[in-house]
Amino acid sequence: MKLDDDEQRVSETNIIECVRARLSEAHGSQVNSSQPFVTVTYAQSVDGSIAHAQGQTLQLSNADSFKLTHQVRAAHDGIMVGINTVMRDNPRLTVRLADGENPQPIVVDGRLRIPFDANLLKGPNLRPIVCTSRSACESKEQRLLDVGARVVRIDNRPDGLLDMRQLLQCLKRLGIRSVMAEGGATIITSLLTGSLADQYLVTISPRLIGGLRSIQSQPGTEGIARLHNLNYQWLAGDLILRGDLDRETISNDSKSVSTPSNAADRTGAAGESTHGVSGMGGAKLQ
Repeated sequence: MKLDDDEQRVSETNIIECVRARLSEAHGSQVNSSQPFVTVTYAQSVDGSIAHAQGQTLQLSNADSFKLTHQVRAAHDGIMVGINTVMRDNPRLTVRLADGENPQPIVVDGRLRIPFDANLLKGPNLRPIVCTSRSACESKEQRLLDVGARVVRIDNRPDGLLDMRQLLQCLKRLGIRSVMAEGGATIITSLLTGSLADQYLVTISPRLIGGLRSIQSQPGTEGIARLHNLNYQWLAGDLILRGDLDRETISNDSKSVSTPSNAADRTGAAGESTHGVSGMGGAKLQ
């Protein structure tokens, strides 16, 4: 059977060099783009789990692949996580194991549940951009402004989820050219089903967990997306896989599917509108 061009283009390489080259190419060609370049990245077990079935955090990446994560962070302008990740892991989202600048933290938090003692809100770290709904508590917004955070109010889609496309457009207007999305599962699923991701980077740990999946089930679709220009690298037993996501190849069916209504990190994927900005000035994340 003859393989097509995409299926043949799989090569072992230095992943961080591929990521940097892809970002350099994107930054040079997106002058007229309304959205930043988006890299979806996370760590999972061989069976696709990113956490225990009960939701407890897993440390899946080994030391070498964890260092790669910090190199990827340093290559991006911003780093995005959902509020559940902040509440569970209390990450700093900084670059500590590699050379480079810290990316701008971005928290998707539809109800402004971010704890005021979170690491992202104290110390010398960059204060986060907190993306929330227009109906979120104004007094909590003011408290966030008082500690130096920015608050971006985003429209909700008809299904109640935050409009992720509008969110990305807002980030681009704030000067963020590239975003590394580290999770959780709802953020990952929203970006992929919404045809909003450009690059996919996954660390696969040689473990079987039987836990929560990285991409939430999408019944009625024939697949969310197809990767091309695939590269891989072995790092001390972990398999790192990188591929490009062509936004046009994501199935039409999947574009209309929202994440589950009981998801705690409530994000969405389609639509455009105005926005308000205030305060201008998978594995456990750290």
